[in-house]
Amino acid sequence: MLSRLARCVSSACISRATRQVVNGHGKRKLPAVPVVAYARGHQTLATATSSLPVVGATPVVRHARTLEQERLLQVEWEDGSCSLYPFTWLRDNCQCPLCTLQSAQARSLPLSQLDVHTGVDSVQVTENNKVSVIWPDQHSSEFNPNWLKKRCFSPEARQATQEELFLNEREYWDTGLRIPTASFEEVLHDDKAALDWLLALRRVGIVYLKGAPVEQGQVARLSERIGYLRLTFYGHTWQVQDKPMANNVAYTSGKLSLHTDYPALHYPPGVQFLHCLAQAREGGESEVVDGFHMAELLRRRDPEAFRALTTLRVDFTDTGTDYCDFCVQSKNHIIDVDHVGRVVRINYNNATRDSVLDFPLDKVQHFYASLKAYVGLMTQPENVVTYTMKPGDLVTFDNWRLLHGRRNYLSDANSRRHLEGAYLDWDEVMSRLRILRKAVHGDN
Repeated sequence: MLSRLARCVSSACISRATRQVVNGHGKRKLPAVPVVAYARGHQTLATATSSLPVVGATPVVRHARTLEQERLLQVEWEDGSCSLYPFTWLRDNCQCPLCTLQSAQARSLPLSQLDVHTGVDSVQVTENNKVSVIWPDQHSSEFNPNWLKKRCFSPEARQATQEELFLNEREYWDTGLRIPTASFEEVLHDDKAALDWLLALRRVGIVYLKGAPVEQGQVARLSERIGYLRLTFYGHTWQVQDKPMANNVAYTSGKLSLHTDYPALHYPPGVQFLHCLAQAREGGESEVVDGFHMAELLRRRDPEAFRALTTLRVDFTDTGTDYCDFCVQSKNHIIDVDHVGRVVRINYNNATRDSVLDFPLDKVQHFYASLKAYVGLMTQPENVVTYTMKPGDLVTFDNWRLLHGRRNYLSDANSRRHLEGAYLDWDEVMSRLRILRKAVHGDN
């Protein structure tokens, strides 16, 4: 049994680029993420997204048969590979109108009616290249080959599908980054330009849009291209200006150290827009750092510091009045990793890091040393990208990945620096990306 399963699972189902997901001991390995040191300046979105995968032709089913002892359906493909599907999973995911609400692509079959020990009465490949299954109760299911191939259970196929769904691959960068740049108006009105924008935003983490009207409301306009804005205690949009009795350190003319926004929330906003309406006459340059890249450098150079920042939960707080009065409190890791150890979110804002520190005494010193090591990496000149926004420039960036800051500036009553900002969540952004990808490329 094991040898037959091993032969089928090892067959090529998707691209060979994903074959390193499992090592010889059965443990998952993270795919290598290239560190790309772009030349200074800007790059086109076409450059930033040129290496994305292209959807292939519809796969052809050569043969389908049941493996009764293993309770699996084996599908052999024309390219010589094969895929295995558990009987129970196939019955649970029957695509017929009785089992799936077609208009919503949502399961209608209640789990209480699913026989988790079901067998298969018969299976055949239809003339139109579908796999037809007849169940013991004579219920019939038909499965599209594209649908089946995408859901193959091999490690390679699962990795490829997850990459297609979530685009987890990143391009890491340092001070040599050329920020991907596009036209604000093209992104608003052209699906291909909007797709390239969001693909670059996901992969590189920052995209510059040029030519936005120099008036408030453009971040809200841009958000409509995706869905809707994230409402926070600072409102749907907010004005970054130096203000008397500022309720946020961003609303001063002083230097802003590198940070992510809103770690005082348990679910910080995923994407941030900043639109320049007026720039300071002197100072006010923006700074960004690739927090994922810095986390990987820390993991390699100081594994114990990395472990501390991924396991100790730090208290953050934010109190004041804006859109309404607020007193928020959270506990977040400085570095969040997923179930396979991939860095997925940075939560760091020195201004809102609370004086409350819910650690045992013997962890405190190690935490400070670990955080200092991480901040030390991100503040090294070779890792920081500096740019100056001009009126009409609109920068969009990944708030879960990038740490951003600002140099101090001279406040001038006749020419006050003014940025308008807004947040979105990655769920909405990825939803629009998938819809645009289907509209542009016809992805399944």
